[in-house]
Amino acid sequence: MSQQTTASTGKLSQIFTLLKQALKGEDLDFTQGSMRRAVLLLAIPMMLEMAMESVFALVDLYFVGHLHNSSHAIQTVGLTESVLTIIYSLAIGMSMAATAVVARRVGEKNPEAAGKAGMQAIFIAVVFNVIISVIGLIFATDILLLMGASAETATQGTPFMRIMMGGSIIIVLLFLINGIFRGAGNAAIAMKSLWIANIANIILCPILINGFGPIPAFGLTGAAIATTIGRGTGVCYQLYHLFNGKGVLKIKLAYLKPHWEQIVALLKIATPGIFQFVIASCSWIFLAQLVATTGGDHGSAGYQTALRLMMFFMLPAWGMSNAAATLVGQNLGAKQIDRAEQSVMKTAKYIVIYMLSVMVFTFAGGQFFIAFFTNDVLIQEMAIKALQIMSVGYICYGIGMVLMSTFNGAGDTWTPTWINLFGFWMFQIPLAYLLAKHFELGPVGVFIAIPVAETAIAVAAFILFKKGKWKTVKV
Repeated sequence: MSQQTTASTGKLSQIFTLLKQALKGEDLDFTQGSMRRAVLLLAIPMMLEMAMESVFALVDLYFVGHLHNSSHAIQTVGLTESVLTIIYSLAIGMSMAATAVVARRVGEKNPEAAGKAGMQAIFIAVVFNVIISVIGLIFATDILLLMGASAETATQGTPFMRIMMGGSIIIVLLFLINGIFRGAGNAAIAMKSLWIANIANIILCPILINGFGPIPAFGLTGAAIATTIGRGTGVCYQLYHLFNGKGVLKIKLAYLKPHWEQIVALLKIATPGIFQFVIASCSWIFLAQLVATTGGDHGSAGYQTALRLMMFFMLPAWGMSNAAATLVGQNLGAKQIDRAEQSVMKTAKYIVIYMLSVMVFTFAGGQFFIAFFTNDVLIQEMAIKALQIMSVGYICYGIGMVLMSTFNGAGDTWTPTWINLFGFWMFQIPLAYLLAKHFELGPVGVFIAIPVAETAIAVAAFILFKKGKWKTVKV
């Protein structure tokens, strides 16, 4: 009995040590040692990082969901987030390129080249984002109307949209710099930057939305101000760690000077990566517009509420899948192809367990979570219906994420781009339109199309993963 107790105590001690090391953040060599340990050391902080990213939308949703005429506020937040996914696409595409190149250089034991690649990625992202921000500031109302918002919702939501689009450079930097840290194998700094950003947002949201003392109540606009300041605080934390010279990356401001050969090399990886997420995000925009036109303000608000909850549960899985990207990149750089493949299978195993648990949890407590975020009965009914239907595909969503991250981590960003193009635009959108309009299922038709298409995407990704082209890509 004492031997069993000793063994249990030893195992708990090992788990605690692993958790402590994962959360502390160290520069580790993931090209050797236990594969299980490597996956967990990267996956734990990455899951927490992505959970924190999803908290932004949920915090906004909670506070604006309790405003007067909350259907307009919820719809504005949801539609703005849908448009911002284009900004996320730029950020994620560049962060994928940064992760792939930085991880490969770190695997090759060339930290100076890794640092230079990271700074060139920042230069590219800033230049592109200035243009997008200007467009968002000028055409905020038109964008909301184009998305299917009613005239009243568009009018009320314009300041929110302008602040979020105008401050989108902060979103890009938050994603991109975290991608650089992930590529270097230090996922804990990326996680902590999101913690800091969220704490600031949670404190500021109720103050700026509802007012406090001499601070007036900004309502919906206050949510945008709070989120932008919160993310900006996280970026300041990132920049401090990027330039303090204590990590594996030795960054200098001089590395920001344009290096055209490096820029071209990064864009070759980032461009299909950006297209990959633009294709996916634009399909979500189309679906949001289809729900808004067939389900009205309450249907749209219900769908957006369900979507935010679904993303809250899925983003940690995306964080876990990012572990595969770093491990694949570093091990390919170290010429350990078998170890790169093993890391994918190990990560996929963990993600299936997580998504299965989430599916059960969602079906059991979905109604409670939705009631927490909105008091409107009509919104609640639509949100519950959407969440239950879309949750059916959780396991396939998870497997698809790991495989897509594998291709991206290897620098093979074209493969997932083609999968997304066919999966979303050739299959999901026509199916959603057919079910919603032709078969007159309305928003329910859109909800059904989502898990069906995601399952098809996961199957296609697995077939191409087994073919193994990703193992031969040079970056």
